[in-house]
Amino acid sequence: MKQICPLNCPELEKYLPGESGESPLSNSDEWLSVTDKNGRKGRRETNTMPQWAGSCWYYLRFIDPKNDEMIFDQAKENYWMPVDLYIGGAEHAVLHLLYSRFWHKVLFDLGIVSTDEPYRRLFNQGMILAFAYETESGAKVSGEYVEERDGKYYHKETNAELRQIVAKMSKSLKNVVNPDDVVSKYGADSLRLYEMFMGPLDVTKPWDDKGVKGVFGFLGRAFRFLSNPENIVTGEEDPEILKGLHQTIKKVEGDIENLRFNTAISAMMIFLNLATKKGKVTSQTGTTFISVLSPFAPHMAEELWRLSGKVDSLAYEPWPEFNEEFLKEDNFNYPVSFNGKMRFNIELPVDMPKEEIIRIVLADERAQKWLGNNPPSNIIVVPNRIVNIVVKN
Repeated sequence: MKQICPLNCPELEKYLPGESGESPLSNSDEWLSVTDKNGRKGRRETNTMPQWAGSCWYYLRFIDPKNDEMIFDQAKENYWMPVDLYIGGAEHAVLHLLYSRFWHKVLFDLGIVSTDEPYRRLFNQGMILAFAYETESGAKVSGEYVEERDGKYYHKETNAELRQIVAKMSKSLKNVVNPDDVVSKYGADSLRLYEMFMGPLDVTKPWDDKGVKGVFGFLGRAFRFLSNPENIVTGEEDPEILKGLHQTIKKVEGDIENLRFNTAISAMMIFLNLATKKGKVTSQTGTTFISVLSPFAPHMAEELWRLSGKVDSLAYEPWPEFNEEFLKEDNFNYPVSFNGKMRFNIELPVDMPKEEIIRIVLADERAQKWLGNNPPSNIIVVPNRIVNIVVKN
């Protein structure tokens, strides 16, 4: 079999891109131009390794970024790999994700990495939509040149009427919302919180400035309430507040684990409404709620943490634990069925004995209506589940 020798690259004094933007190899005219044995002239390829070659294994270099002797320390790779969670847009499935898996599998076959897959779990986030504007010919117009008059949209300079469309937020459509503008007006925490509150992480969502104002208002209410010493008291916490707090901790913890950030924020809003309605919380409740809020609004939470008298940064605090004792329901809403058909509900204590449940249910006027003159032939009670009364007609 004919042996093929590798092509050696030329020695270069400067490793700078060529005039046309090609790789440094394009600067070596002698190496670029070749003539085969038949006298045919040709030009060698200069793009020997595209940028994907670097971006496809960055997660491995992150493990040991300052190592100047090897790709990474093997012990560190064994500890950190594989990546627990990869979050990226669906459009990356045939770009970065595909290529990084290819490179990783090559490295695995070479014995360089310890896992055959780079990522344990893949999650595709949804796109953000925004209003865009276009002329009659379809040319896109930046939002800064658009003004609304009587429900219609016009170009500020040409006065031409424009069409408003909803499309993916992108530079080409000139409908990108500049995050710096949002931060300067509402703060980084509001921008961060709104992006998580827009809806489920994996669905396409429209951008709405009113939504940013909404979460800005929530953060403002939280800051005013928790920073006011008159709202912070000593002593025992109100049982309803205590129950709501531990429900919030449990809900937010589970939602973070499952990437349901929007419902976690809803739970915090519900608790804040309860706390402001009651008017006062203990200092322990206040600092615990600040800890729960901190992953979503870290800047404001850190400031509240210091205002509450804490010295060390909130970043080093452990996540608060919820207590199941405070989550137990005092009552259960029993569905009461007659011959298998649910007729009404009745709320009773969760620890009520079966005999007492039967007595109270049968004495209820709604049960009397469905019983009529027929005494029950059997009553089935499943504690904290259901009451079924069997009646023979």
